[in-house]
Amino acid sequence: MMVGLINAIPVANKDEYKNVGVYIEHRGDEIKRSSLEMIGIGKQLARKINEKLLCVVIGDKVDGIAKEVGEYGCDIVLAAESPDLAEYRTMPYAQIIGDYIAEYKPNIFLLAATRNGRDLASRIAVKERTGITADCTVLDVDENRTLLANRPTYGESTLAEILCRNHRPQMATARPGTFTPAEKEKDHKYEIVKKKVNVDKNMLKKQIIKFIPKKATDLTAAKIVVAGGLGLGGPDGFKLLQDLADLIGGAVGSSRPPVDLGWITRDHQVGQTGQAVRPDLYVAVGISGKPQHVAGMKFSKVIISINKDPNAEINKISDYIIVEDYRKAVPALIDAIKNFGKQKVAEAQKA
Repeated sequence: MMVGLINAIPVANKDEYKNVGVYIEHRGDEIKRSSLEMIGIGKQLARKINEKLLCVVIGDKVDGIAKEVGEYGCDIVLAAESPDLAEYRTMPYAQIIGDYIAEYKPNIFLLAATRNGRDLASRIAVKERTGITADCTVLDVDENRTLLANRPTYGESTLAEILCRNHRPQMATARPGTFTPAEKEKDHKYEIVKKKVNVDKNMLKKQIIKFIPKKATDLTAAKIVVAGGLGLGGPDGFKLLQDLADLIGGAVGSSRPPVDLGWITRDHQVGQTGQAVRPDLYVAVGISGKPQHVAGMKFSKVIISINKDPNAEINKISDYIIVEDYRKAVPALIDAIKNFGKQKVAEAQKA
């Protein structure tokens, strides 16, 4: 492990900074899964040092989302509301969060490393004259309330621990799909501090006419992922994987090479430059197991590898290994699952 220090202009009194802050991304009244993960790890850090979790919600008509955020375990929900904030806007969002940081002085501030999260984090860090550790996969805090922000480096072969000892807040973005999402806490007491915001029109230099959501595969929410690699030999192999995924209620993923070759779209990619997933079951078909791919799926609860090569790297982290050509193994697996289902139905009918 490498250890690094971020050096910048130190704050005058670090003891003034307390609690853990988290920025919450949402679409309408739906909290993004990546932000639920940030609530989960933020809550864990805050409770470890006996401090509060502050969550920042920005948008239009935020009452419902603010209430739900509180139910997930936030202690104080800071809600900023304006019709001009209905869609993400870099400058006003950064200004609002910067004002919250100046007022509440969080010791730690976390964001999911989504497209908007990365954009926003850098703006806030510059505004607050602080440092930021990007794309973290491990976050912890020590007895001195120092954030231990760990991120992969050198092609995922080394974990670098970055410390921000002399300035505040200590900021980090975390790779989506890395941490366990928070769950709602029954009878959790929280406070909502809501304010109406007048947005400076000079910050709205572009007009958003219409927001059209992109249809993309979100593998981070999948309980089962069936992923294919270069060993499939071509795009037709993914049709077979789709049949298996449909049968067991899963989603289809891919390593990077098939994406680069155009066999499947990029929103299916798992790995260092794709999505990070942690499903209950990950089926790796024709995947060699390069570090860049393993980085995105190593937190899967159960891993099954189907590969002709008994010495494939993926086998080292797999719970079950099928050494066979996938063209034989996957159809056999599909038939076995169907027959098992028929057997269960027959047993139920007899009972």
